[in-house]
Amino acid sequence: MKLLIQGGRVIDPDTGRDGIYDVLVEDGHISRVGEAASLAVDREEASGELRIIDGTGLYVMPGIVDLHVHLRDPGLEYKETLFTGGRAAAKGGVTTICAMPNTKPVTDSPELLRSQTARAKKECLVHVSFVGAVTKGQEGNELTDIAAMKREGMACISEDGKSVMDAKLYQKAMETAAREDVLVLAHCEDQNMVRGAVIVNESERSRSLGIFGVTNAVEDVIAARDILLAKETGARLHLCHCSTKDSVRMVRLAKEAGIPVTAEVCPHHFTLTSGDIPGDDGNYKMNPPLREKEDVEALLAGLKEGVIDVISTDHAPHSEEDKAGGFRKAACGIVGLETSLSIAMTELVHKGILTPMELAERMCYTPAKILGIDRGSLAEGKCADLVLVDPEREAVIRKENFVSKGKNTPFDGKHVKGMVVMTIVDGEIVYEEREGFLK
Repeated sequence: MKLLIQGGRVIDPDTGRDGIYDVLVEDGHISRVGEAASLAVDREEASGELRIIDGTGLYVMPGIVDLHVHLRDPGLEYKETLFTGGRAAAKGGVTTICAMPNTKPVTDSPELLRSQTARAKKECLVHVSFVGAVTKGQEGNELTDIAAMKREGMACISEDGKSVMDAKLYQKAMETAAREDVLVLAHCEDQNMVRGAVIVNESERSRSLGIFGVTNAVEDVIAARDILLAKETGARLHLCHCSTKDSVRMVRLAKEAGIPVTAEVCPHHFTLTSGDIPGDDGNYKMNPPLREKEDVEALLAGLKEGVIDVISTDHAPHSEEDKAGGFRKAACGIVGLETSLSIAMTELVHKGILTPMELAERMCYTPAKILGIDRGSLAEGKCADLVLVDPEREAVIRKENFVSKGKNTPFDGKHVKGMVVMTIVDGEIVYEEREGFLK
């Protein structure tokens, strides 16, 4: 079936289009964009081979590309699976996800990549790009075969959830990544500086809870190290979930120096501060932790300036038991696939920090460009991955409505403005607000 989206506000950073257009989708691709698109399909409409979608009042954007997702599958399926994670992505307007390697077993070999890729094509509603581990078993001792994993379609490597603390070994990994043109996704955390502390920002709030937390330097020290290694090796470096004002400052300086560095921020880090933590609630525990107001202000400024290139979720589903026991015992992480666009619309677009075009750049076009995939665009001939958004639709986030297995969120009960109406992957509708999942 062909699709004709009529009268929506097309927002496409690739072509620069921002206006009312018709979009015709044929054979999984964007066929035509423009007022004339509707004129060529009257006969097909009459024969029932075309579905017309009323886009009036809606944003029509490229599908979201999320560079930072934990699917937990294989080995931790009680937290999430390829199936449930794909449905959560589709519901949130995400059409491509990068799946981090900290599964059981760790994604650290071409054989595992091949198996996971084959499964994802059968079980997941959206595109999945699997991230390979930097070291075998993520143990920090021996490098994986980066070149062999790339031959299986791997686009990037990461030790996410931890940093490779052996700088010499990491330097070697980045040299290989540069040679193979593989993106390096960096989780910046000096594990030696954590010193057994609870993962909560050292602040007035943590002290009021009687918790010894971590300082910004835990992130900043490794961010500085990794940027310097990128400068030396020429590897393309992407800093995950930046949370501190000095991370933003260092990324700005690196870009000014011509170092191949990009960076992302998550909705929880540009929305919440440590002062928003209501008590000893594990749903507010993530790594890196919520920081101070001045950090949030720096992240927002970095987003606006383009110093921070990307908005990603760090979707990290856990069971209710995993998040129990307060900050001292709870696992780190929150879910985000189903809420990221609504939170970004509410906190960034409706507050005038980003324009709708800038939001599409940060969530759709730029992450695709960084990953090196031909998506994130509504240009004619491109793959038809789209999200339709009602920018004025208001709702309240309710964790019991999540399709993800993980219900761990600090945003339960938050009022948002801007909701996903429809998600299209490869020209097929996979999620529709009124009908649910269509595949």
